[in-house]
Amino acid sequence: MSLPHEMQVMEITQPGAPEVLQPAHRAVPVPGYGEILIEVAYAGVNRPDALQRAGAYDPPPGASDLPGLECSGRVAACGPGVSDWSVGDEVCALLPGGGYAEFVTCPAAHALPVPKGMDLKLAACLPETCFTVWSNVVMRGGLKGGERFLVHGGSSGIGTTAIQIARALGATVFATAGSAEKCKACADLGATAINYREEDFVKILTAQGGADLILDMVGGEYIKRDLKALAMDGRLVFIAFLQGPKAEINFAPVMTRRLTITGSTLRPQTDAQKAVIASELLERVWPMVETGKLKVLLDSTYPLTEAAAAHVRMESSTHIGKIVLKVK
Repeated sequence: MSLPHEMQVMEITQPGAPEVLQPAHRAVPVPGYGEILIEVAYAGVNRPDALQRAGAYDPPPGASDLPGLECSGRVAACGPGVSDWSVGDEVCALLPGGGYAEFVTCPAAHALPVPKGMDLKLAACLPETCFTVWSNVVMRGGLKGGERFLVHGGSSGIGTTAIQIARALGATVFATAGSAEKCKACADLGATAINYREEDFVKILTAQGGADLILDMVGGEYIKRDLKALAMDGRLVFIAFLQGPKAEINFAPVMTRRLTITGSTLRPQTDAQKAVIASELLERVWPMVETGKLKVLLDSTYPLTEAAAAHVRMESSTHIGKIVLKVK
């Protein structure tokens, strides 16, 4: 495959609002040992991209300074030591950064085959959400069939994925959202939808016996309420703090009700840790996709050069599901 020397990218010209995302040209990266080069078809847009753009989330050492944590496309080249992929293979991949570009490198073990029957646009929506949900809800949170599961931000990309995976595992699912339209999207996926502007999720969950597991990306004043909503031996997993990471809480119930508070971020984890998650996704989650138990809710698609508009859409919090950039 003949590769160009230059590619179009979207750079963060300086920390700031969406308009700081501007087109530029850079050299096409070369895959190192154990890496593949992907010709990007679509790149997912996620909140960490916006945090990085605003100057609040630096990429890990050695990662590209370009935003973009997931993509789909075709393998354009394989670095030394790569035997699982061949040039031309269709893949979707979790990236340490660099997805807002025509080409990107990533560890070969962080790429997954495009699920059977799925196109590249929808496949670009899978990696970030599936890695995040599976590692936190199942691997860290230990969700099992028959348990009660609550996810905040149920209409987001993370939320819609969490609802479906939890349902596929046999859990009873509750989801908070902030409008009738968003609640309907959650309900259509099989969750009991709670409009947080009109209803109290603590009362609803405690009336059901409490949540065995809560996935929270809100934080702030939700932290105390989450603890009240948990069942005996309940687990609370944080993956973001849209309302802030601080709260004053009484830890006595954590002891008396044997609660667990935990959380994680995905991007700083080691390549080996991410490879383990990828292996579990291929074995446990990709069959859900291929049998229709896990579907992508696609909100909107923007050209790569309109990445700023995609960020405006995401930060408005009016979207339902995923936002992607069409690169090629």
